[in-house]
Amino acid sequence: QLQASGGGLVQAGGSLRLSCAASGRTFGNYAMGWFRQAPGKEREFVAFIGWGGSRTDYSDSVKGRFTISRDNTKNTVYLQMNSLKPEDTAVYFCAADGSLRRNWPLRTGDQYAYWGQGTLVTVSS
Repeated sequence: QLQASGGGLVQAGGSLRLSCAASGRTFGNYAMGWFRQAPGKEREFVAFIGWGGSRTDYSDSVKGRFTISRDNTKNTVYLQMNSLKPEDTAVYFCAADGSLRRNWPLRTGDQYAYWGQGTLVTVSS
């Protein structure tokens, strides 16, 4: 089970940190990802972190502004979002890999087995 939180309303240029708390299995053995879906658009990949935390990957649209991290002692993955833009407005979803200890970037939704409920991020101009 995945529970995303931390969304809200922020002005352009501001920051937010999203959290995704996991339960139900050994969190540290699985890669995690963040996706987002803006109104009227398809869901898109945002960021990936490997099971050990050393391997990360980002979409071009957020690279340099967003940072994904994880704390396996807290069973939580984070998405630090800086320099937010109105085009970052979307519902953000965290997702967990269903395969054990994969460490290469997973960029498509069908590569993930479990999904959180989403948290809304709204960036005003």
